[in-house]
Amino acid sequence: MEKDLVAWGRVVRIETTGRVSGRPAQATVGFVERGDGALLVAAGSPGADWALNLLESPACRVTIGETTWAATAVPLQGADHALAVRELILRYGTPSEGLGSGPSFALVRDAG
Repeated sequence: MEKDLVAWGRVVRIETTGRVSGRPAQATVGFVERGDGALLVAAGSPGADWALNLLESPACRVTIGETTWAATAVPLQGADHALAVRELILRYGTPSEGLGSGPSFALVRDAG
């Protein structure tokens, strides 16, 4: 099902580097697009492995539909974090009670 949701553009697949293993790891999460093209994502838990991986090593690969690109995860704070969480809840609905209790990021497409 996750593969279909990525293919349909409903969620994003983020490929990170495991902070302990050093191996590639994948997570599928909800996103909203910011006006500048960056994707906003937020973890529902402070211990979400994909988010901790991005805090350790912000380089990642992002897949939506048939398109994959290299990106850098920029941690969001304060009002930017709150905006990301709000927009994600508006897009995906209220069953996101824990959303935002973990880190949030802007996934910025790398140049080139």
